[in-house]
Amino acid sequence: MFDFIFSFFSNDMGIDLGTATTLVYVKGQGIILREPSVVAYDKDNQEIKAIGDEAKKMVGMTPSSIEAIRPLRNGVIADFDITEKMIRYFIKKVHNRTTLLHPRIVIGIPSGITEVERRAVREAAEQAGAREVHLIEEPMAAAIGAGLPIHEPTGNMVIDIGGGTTESSVISLGGMVVSKSIPIAGDEMDEAIVAYFKKNHNLAIGYRTSESIKMQIGSVFPQHKEETLDVKGLDMTQGLPRTINVSSKDIRTAMLEPVKSIVEMVKEVLEETPAELAAELVDRGIVMAGGGSLTRGMTDLISKETHLPVYLAQDPTTCVVLGTGRYLEELENIKKARSHLE
Repeated sequence: MFDFIFSFFSNDMGIDLGTATTLVYVKGQGIILREPSVVAYDKDNQEIKAIGDEAKKMVGMTPSSIEAIRPLRNGVIADFDITEKMIRYFIKKVHNRTTLLHPRIVIGIPSGITEVERRAVREAAEQAGAREVHLIEEPMAAAIGAGLPIHEPTGNMVIDIGGGTTESSVISLGGMVVSKSIPIAGDEMDEAIVAYFKKNHNLAIGYRTSESIKMQIGSVFPQHKEETLDVKGLDMTQGLPRTINVSSKDIRTAMLEPVKSIVEMVKEVLEETPAELAAELVDRGIVMAGGGSLTRGMTDLISKETHLPVYLAQDPTTCVVLGTGRYLEELENIKKARSHLE
């Protein structure tokens, strides 16, 4: 009886702790939080000024004493203390009340991280107030969230393009048969756009501007109608503001290198996939998740390069957190199954 009451009031949650965005799923309620993984930190007073949405607004706008930082890099913790405070903030915001009860948390992690990095994620969540922490690889979580039949003896391939990492995995019978992860994703596309303007137009732009350009006219595959956009930045020669007009073709050129790396990684996964599973992918195709998969032409490009059908998940940005939530819902059954095996 007391265990039931404890579980009911603890607000157990699944977290997609992303490099760019954190999403939180609460058991019985669904996804109730989606905020940038950004913290504004006052270096002089060593105090946190803002977290999430409020901190994102400060990126590129802060005085020298305040730094708007992302405590995660390429899907792993770069600053332990700041990450712990960020998780604690999100837990408190989700709970929306003072309580002595601590949640069980399932966190999606990149499949390629080390044991030390796994331990850092677990400890950060425990320090933030979790009473129990479970980790699930993001490709598996994305596949679960996308509704793929991962427990069946059939091939399921998923590509998850996030902010800091791109991961691809072939899953069958509840396990990842082949899986690869590279630290190249949405952030690297943004950086490539910044570098392109600097090199080709002598124009300095910020990362918020770069991300906005990518979302408005960015593409990785030729479009039926190419678009243009006026971009404002700082002329690096004159030191004055300047506006130039660029096309979606220009931005496609800018993002060529990081996108090429993603395509090569996907091909490597296919090359290592057992023949029987690879044959099934001819009909089943590949499912894409993560915010980066929404870049115009991404599914077309992957399909052209792999000669396989490629589909977007129903809501690519929520696949991982939905997967952690569904894993959370089945946690007791998973524990029982493991105890029987032992």
